[in-house]
Amino acid sequence: MNETIDLMKRHISVRRFGEKSISDEELREILEAGRMASSWKNFQSYSIIVVRSEEKKQALYDLLPQPAILAANVFLLFVGDLNRAGKGVNLHSPTFHPEGVENLLISSVDASLAAQNTLLAAESLGYGGVIIGVLREVAEDLARLFDLPDYVYPIFGIALGEPAQSRPPKPRLPYDNVIFEERYQEQSREVIKEYDKIQKDYAGDRVTTTWSERLADQFSQAENPVTKDYLTKKKLL
Repeated sequence: MNETIDLMKRHISVRRFGEKSISDEELREILEAGRMASSWKNFQSYSIIVVRSEEKKQALYDLLPQPAILAANVFLLFVGDLNRAGKGVNLHSPTFHPEGVENLLISSVDASLAAQNTLLAAESLGYGGVIIGVLREVAEDLARLFDLPDYVYPIFGIALGEPAQSRPPKPRLPYDNVIFEERYQEQSREVIKEYDKIQKDYAGDRVTTTWSERLADQFSQAENPVTKDYLTKKKLL
């Protein structure tokens, strides 16, 4: 329909990068575009830590051995940030209550919207990237590495750079299985089985597990307590 929609529909996760550097000017523009995303009451309850030095990327990789971290030209760490909100609150009130699910959702959604804008802006300039969420499993180590204070928690990162890979976009669930008119329409297991087949046809031998098996790996066991423990320590739960 237009260049923007075409760009969005071509999105793929990029984990291998070339040698081209993202200039300071380009990175500034990418991040400024990212920051214009919608935000709950314009609170902008997130911050972004830019990691460009090889030393810091190596330290991050040592905690989380994801090859895209070292390969990327720039790594962006998105953190939920209610530390700044606390300072604003204390201008008017001696009490501050950032803890709870609602405030975690506010900061996490704000960061996610900004990140999607950021990635789209980078892709519009010919760059690519991948969002890395498993870094939450090493939240305490990240807090030490990046000097995260109370009320701040890592949500995900984006590895950015010049794409060194190309493939068709990964097929999403069929439109009618996700988009419903006027009311929710519960799906049968047949929908899952059909999508397993779609994913298998797309991935071929590159992926050895089905989509539903990966769902089971994630949701068939109790949650990892690491994130909850960290959020409690940072006074957010």
